[in-house]
Amino acid sequence: MKNDWLTDFKEQCERSLQRSIEDRMRYGFNYVYKPVLDDAEWRSFDSMEEYRRWCRENLPEYLGYGELSDLQRRVLDET
Repeated sequence: MKNDWLTDFKEQCERSLQRSIEDRMRYGFNYVYKPVLDDAEWRSFDSMEEYRRWCRENLPEYLGYGELSDLQRRVLDET
């Protein structure tokens, strides 16, 4: 049996609209632990350069706080 994803999606949206705002806010977001970032209550930096250096040296690349590689920069420049 072929699954009609668009119909399913529309039905999910309709069910969601029947919920209260409070329920939508409660269940609409989920917390995802971010290594290093979530390990301290706050951090302060004297300059953007210091902040970027800290990100480069401490954060996993997959979080997206790093700088572009040469390849990434070339790809973006070509578009």
